[in-house]
Amino acid sequence: MENRKLQSALILAWLLTLPALRAETLYNGIELPSEWPPRIPAVTPEPQETPPYLLSPPAVIPIDVGRQLFVDYFLIEKTDLRRHFHTAHYYPANPVIRPDKNWEFHGQRGQSMAFSDGVWYDPASHLFKAWYVSGPNTLYATSDDGVHWVKPVLDVQAGTNIVHADKRDSSTVWLDLEEKDPSRRFKLVFYRRPAGVLVLYFSADGIHWGNEIASSLPTGDRTTVFWNPFRKVWVASLRASSAGAVIAPEYRAANEKQRIRNYFENPDLIGALHWKEGQPVPWIGADRLDAARVDIGVRPELYNLDATPYESLMLGLFSVWRGQPNRDLRDKPNEIVVGFSRDGFHWDKPFRKALIPVSEHPDAWNWGNVQSVGGGCVVVRDRLYFYMSGRSAGPYVPGTDATGLATLRRDGFISMDADRGRGSLTTRPVRFSGKHLFVNVNSAEGELGVEVLDQGGRAIAPFTLDNCLPIRVDNTLQIVAWRGATDLGSLAGTPVKFRFHLRDGSLYSFWVSPDRSGASYGYVAAGGPGFTGPTDTVGRGIYDHGWVKKALN
Repeated sequence: MENRKLQSALILAWLLTLPALRAETLYNGIELPSEWPPRIPAVTPEPQETPPYLLSPPAVIPIDVGRQLFVDYFLIEKTDLRRHFHTAHYYPANPVIRPDKNWEFHGQRGQSMAFSDGVWYDPASHLFKAWYVSGPNTLYATSDDGVHWVKPVLDVQAGTNIVHADKRDSSTVWLDLEEKDPSRRFKLVFYRRPAGVLVLYFSADGIHWGNEIASSLPTGDRTTVFWNPFRKVWVASLRASSAGAVIAPEYRAANEKQRIRNYFENPDLIGALHWKEGQPVPWIGADRLDAARVDIGVRPELYNLDATPYESLMLGLFSVWRGQPNRDLRDKPNEIVVGFSRDGFHWDKPFRKALIPVSEHPDAWNWGNVQSVGGGCVVVRDRLYFYMSGRSAGPYVPGTDATGLATLRRDGFISMDADRGRGSLTTRPVRFSGKHLFVNVNSAEGELGVEVLDQGGRAIAPFTLDNCLPIRVDNTLQIVAWRGATDLGSLAGTPVKFRFHLRDGSLYSFWVSPDRSGASYGYVAAGGPGFTGPTDTVGRGIYDHGWVKKALN
């Protein structure tokens, strides 16, 4: 009997160590199912079902990690404010990285295009750093301000800025600020031709890449990887191919080579490349809400999906191909559509209009193939810097493949607007451990006031609307204060609701910080001047950064 009990206890202990059989509660209160990642029967032309966390959000939502964005209704209990989607603005002097070196020209085309590669801000060297493709090679550039780029002369291939030479397609370069081994600080995963596999390299400086570390089974040529720090897993965003794609018959009939994405995760990047046949699960594709550009009998396709951690969620950059009548004259008019995930797998895409569109001018640098970069975006003061690929003309005629820049207000994907008078927004019950409420708001022509409610909807003194000091600013980092209270510390750990009263303005996000600096302790995508690590621990401290002070003067 004792042996049987011991055996049962050992079996139970072993079962509890299996991740697939353990439920996982995330930082935001979302509880994942015991089977993870979830398996759907197939990717179809129908929009994915509403993410389960939006159908059944936590009873109380923890908000200690990051700015809380209103990109969906996860945080919203009630509102009469209007949602407004914002697009990024192209830098007028694009492209910012263009082919101008002899080794960047191949036949009739010049090429200096991030595909996805990566653009990051490195806090160790206080530089913006970019990796991009030119022919079979990976090249490297740096910048002091993210706009003006230098191609340094390096020793990898003497006299050039080439840092890696191989027959590659797209790649991902990831600056891993959570890596403990300095020799693995930079990670390069690229698609090798003609083998059709992913290959992994590590580097201490992003320049010298050493020996090949690992390779994968064959997969599709626009496969990329990203780090999900909320769950501490590397995700392979796999183009459907021999890696085990499942495509519904009605989807395949519309276009025999329909591109979709499969999903595979592992806590270790080497493990993320060592999937077995059948392990990656069907994930997502374009659907009937993604409009086709022209009526040529072809459904739009999901050409690629890059993702990055931004504040309290995963930001997805969907490269959507909407069709083209003549592939020789115009090279893949992809454009970037944005999506958001709070569990890292399910996506909500509230607007299908492009965040970063392709140009409709045949002579434009970005007439074709606008796609995202590894790292997603850089946070620069009050703006997000998005970099993207762009191609002029078609693939078989003289032209250039270059890298451009577009910017967006920080947190500025979606605002809740009271542009026709007054309105309000009440959150679901939330819990925090901080003391100071901050908002990202434009109420310069109007006013914002905030009150704190208990779960029954009653105002908690002294945090009433009457006691709130009116906010009439345009500020991405604005503290909220009440008469009779120094901070919200007395409510820490208590479930409460925030009610925002807005007149003639736009509300983008809110958060409760332990610091008067306004540090959100959320993730900052590919970093930015003034940040010291992967999260915002400095708040207003980014404005104390030397380069920022110089730029503002």
